[in-house]
Amino acid sequence: MSGIDYDLEFIEYRHGWRKKRYTIELISIALVADDGREYYAVNRDMPVRRIRKHRWLMDNVVPSLPKGHGDALIHMPKRWLFHYADPNVKRRQRIADEVRDFILATDSPELWANYGAYDHVRLCWLWGLMADLPEGVPMYTNDIQQERARLGLAWDALPAQMDGEHNALADARHNQFVRRWLAERDGSTPG
Repeated sequence: MSGIDYDLEFIEYRHGWRKKRYTIELISIALVADDGREYYAVNRDMPVRRIRKHRWLMDNVVPSLPKGHGDALIHMPKRWLFHYADPNVKRRQRIADEVRDFILATDSPELWANYGAYDHVRLCWLWGLMADLPEGVPMYTNDIQQERARLGLAWDALPAQMDGEHNALADARHNQFVRRWLAERDGSTPG
């Protein structure tokens, strides 16, 4: 098995008549494979108006989104949450295709995330229903917190993330570091 550690930043909210429906909308996604490959994308189709009203996302996630550099930064309207011309900003369908290709380029992929329940649901929704999951994409994600608990370690025993928290790529890299750290504690060899 070859590990792929990943993280998603997202917004969840109620919608529809009487607000009885729920959804999880992708903001950004990152995958880090044991073979050294990395993938990072920001969803051009994210619900910007909803995100603007979400104080926690504005304070913690939005600052890590691409802002442009040089002239691009100068010409970026203040109302933009991210720079639309950044090469990491992509349409949702393109992200789905690229994530599928990234996962399928890995021999026997094993997905890992930290508190990964919502991450896995949103990952699967890239392709629609669970029945639409591309063949070869794992139907479950291993959870770092479950592995920590299985090893009898306290939550605060895990290595702390030093910077970049809530940046999907920094979080995915940290997830890989923690997964490997846990594997050493277990005596197994990580990917």
